Amino acid sequence: MTHATSAAELPDLERMQDFSGLEFVQAMLSGDLPGPPIAQTLNYEIEEVEEGRVTFTGTPRFAHLNPMGGVHGGWYGTLLDSAMACAVMTKVPLGSTYTTLEYKVNICRSLACDTPIRATGTVSHGGRRTALASGEIRGLDDGRLYATGSTTCLIMALPDH
Repeated sequence: MTHATSAAELPDLERMQDFSGLEFVQAMLSGDLPGPPIAQTLNYEIEEVEEGRVTFTGTPRFAHLNPMGGVHGGWYGTLLDSAMACAVMTKVPLGSTYTTLEYKVNICRSLACDTPIRATGTVSHGGRRTALASGEIRGLDDGRLYATGSTTCLIMALPDH
């Protein structure tokens, strides 16, 4: 996955007008568009894209731990927000984008540092103005469920340029 290293490398609004949401996320997967810079910081990348479903893989590192030595809840939240919101983006029509209105995370069990995971987001409703999605984080090696999530996203038209 290609990572942006500066704001100048992120796609501008004019370029985003050329893609449906599905095409946009597929372009991130192929490397034709840069991935989100936070993915580099939190050590995850996009793995699969299909309409209404997106998967990321990642591995929490020492830098992602809380003071008690567990993976910080924000790491789970960011992975789930990315997977669920990108799944929503795959349902967004040409000339539109989305933003997360709210999301919820349920951590089922602690995740050890250096445990590879898969975060999957799936759209349950994709309307004209709002979309709902759910997500889960599972271990790549053990298939165990580590966290679940849900989100509501607002779908909006891109501004004309």
